[in-house]
Amino acid sequence: MARRALPVPDDTLPVMAVETDVLIIGCGIAGASAALRLAQERALRITVLAQAPDATESATRYAQGGIIGCGPDDSADLLVEDILRAGAGLSSPEAARQLAERGPRLVESVLVDALGVPLSKTDDGEAEYAQEGAHSVPRVLHYRDETGRVIQERLIAALRNLPNVELLTGRTAVDLITVPHHSADPLAVYRPVSCRGAYVLDQEGEEIEPVSAAATILASGGLGRIFRHTSNPEGARGDGFAMAYRAGARMVNLEYVQFHPTTLAIRGASNFLISEAVRGAGGQLLAPDGDRFMERHAPEWGDLAPRDVISRAMHHEMTEHGHPYLLLDLRPGLDADRIEAAFPTIRAACRDAGIDPASEAIPVVPAAHYACGGVLVDGCGRTSIDRLYAVGEVSCTGVHGANRLASTSLLEGLVWGTAAGEDIAERSDLEPPHTTEIAPWEATGDEPADPVLVLRDLEMVQNIMWHYVGLSRSSDRLERAAGDLAHQWRGIDAFYRTRRLDDRLIGLRNAAQCAWITCLAARRNRTSRGTHWREDDG
Repeated sequence: MARRALPVPDDTLPVMAVETDVLIIGCGIAGASAALRLAQERALRITVLAQAPDATESATRYAQGGIIGCGPDDSADLLVEDILRAGAGLSSPEAARQLAERGPRLVESVLVDALGVPLSKTDDGEAEYAQEGAHSVPRVLHYRDETGRVIQERLIAALRNLPNVELLTGRTAVDLITVPHHSADPLAVYRPVSCRGAYVLDQEGEEIEPVSAAATILASGGLGRIFRHTSNPEGARGDGFAMAYRAGARMVNLEYVQFHPTTLAIRGASNFLISEAVRGAGGQLLAPDGDRFMERHAPEWGDLAPRDVISRAMHHEMTEHGHPYLLLDLRPGLDADRIEAAFPTIRAACRDAGIDPASEAIPVVPAAHYACGGVLVDGCGRTSIDRLYAVGEVSCTGVHGANRLASTSLLEGLVWGTAAGEDIAERSDLEPPHTTEIAPWEATGDEPADPVLVLRDLEMVQNIMWHYVGLSRSSDRLERAAGDLAHQWRGIDAFYRTRRLDDRLIGLRNAAQCAWITCLAARRNRTSRGTHWREDDG
């Protein structure tokens, strides 16, 4: 990357701006796929930012179940049907078709052939296809229960070997740079809105510098951490959602947040995700008294019902009967050897929490898992703002509709990340960024934020979202949440503007704003559909 001093008033020091051709914020499967394809297509300077100190730490890493391929009895038409059915009538047929037709081919050409991602095999040496909830046939490729980890590690290793890709860890995007909003030229107000990079915090040096880019890709992940219980890693605070909203990008379907029905429910332990593949292999959901309640709530699917159906059924059982948790029993379909062979990560996590799934049922509760909505994009990942792309969970491609079909998320990231890379490579307007047009970052304050206040404010946001904007919603709850979140947002934003910025404070501000706009979307939509369930429908 090139560095250039920005012109600033005479009484201040110059700010060093970083110049790059393409800035990618996030390096999970979506961001990394975009970088890989772009680097292969065109000799551009590509800068990839990772919020965590370890570039392999992302939501992709924790995707246990797998990625959709094309099984022996499968077809693109059948996959499209399953996506549309799971999406509760809100999935885009065109987006579902793009995923179904291009996705399995990219799995083979990129993940298997180019990166050498290992996949579990049958005893005959053939690819092993698992079946998950709401899938009509087995089609999910996997590597035991560590699919996301091996994919992420191979992607990061490949990025590090590309000479025109610079991977920076421990970097937090603060805000998108848009013209005219952040232009040093007052006449820029007459130009169309365009993204020119981002202001980025170096967590180690606590310095914020403009990173100027000809094109920017948001690949920042999800928003699960705005809820009290979530399967998401710590970085999933809604950063990209909030930044895009502040920049004026079009946001859609934010009310559709999928809750994963089975996360570990042990006091003091995290909500570790228990993959849906466990139920696909014969695991059963039970009430503490042994009742197989899904046979009553969803007789068509039973334990393999779509996630929103299962999560609501579990919520009903827990509230109706006062159960603090429900049970997931692996033993009906799996013996101890098979559990160890197929789900070693899950068994190890359970054992760490004092549970051995080979000899007892696992206590589980639903938890916020995946945002079906986000920044609206087209088939190439282009947003409503020129030069700004969005891929992965932060985007809304239309694939997921009102409820995501299991194991489509990794595939969507691969497909749209690749498409975004291809589209940028074909652009003829990737002239070197003009850093002199960008206003320098204006410092907020010198005093550090009290970490206790940051933590407690975040917990308040998470509790409001969990109780009022969670699995079951109503007008009264959403009205209360909207008022409480607006109050929280005003206080947090004022606090943010008077303190020295660090990653936690930036994350708190983004979480509060993301929670507020999610609540507003839920309040506006009075129709129950998919993951958005209104007790007062209509």
